[in-house]
Amino acid sequence: MNVPQGDLRLLETDVAQRLLSSTIPARLAYTALDGTPRVMSTWWVWSGEELVMATYLLCPPMGMTKPAYRLKALRADPNVAVTIDTEPQPPEVLMMRGKVTITEVEGMVPEQAEAARRFLGEEGGRQYVEGAAHPDTRMARIALRPTWVGVLDFQNRVPDVIATP
Repeated sequence: MNVPQGDLRLLETDVAQRLLSSTIPARLAYTALDGTPRVMSTWWVWSGEELVMATYLLCPPMGMTKPAYRLKALRADPNVAVTIDTEPQPPEVLMMRGKVTITEVEGMVPEQAEAARRFLGEEGGRQYVEGAAHPDTRMARIALRPTWVGVLDFQNRVPDVIATP
């Protein structure tokens, strides 16, 4: 597929599809309230249109008594970049950019329960979901609908700066 970087059709490539079905944590980059960049690792689920991540607003059983810091920063500036990439060389890299939307949810975000099963296995995911069960548990659903997509595999798709003419 000869599609330029930035084109959403790159989500259909073999590399992107492989990474979107992986259990590699996403790295979410955003701007903190003090104006400095932040990057954090996060579980995620690809819905086919959105990369859905979640975080707690409150979860008494897990000792979470206040919303995650990143929520205030993401509400102030919803522009983010995400990468899902492999460690072996040459790496495969899926990059996405866009603005996130945040929706508050009573209980657990459904995609978080799905992510727990994907990243921890069925039994670990079940235990995680049960461990968060509490009438006061609230979460934030953080959804990125990409507006820019990039794919690198360093064999068929390399950064423009090292591509040969």
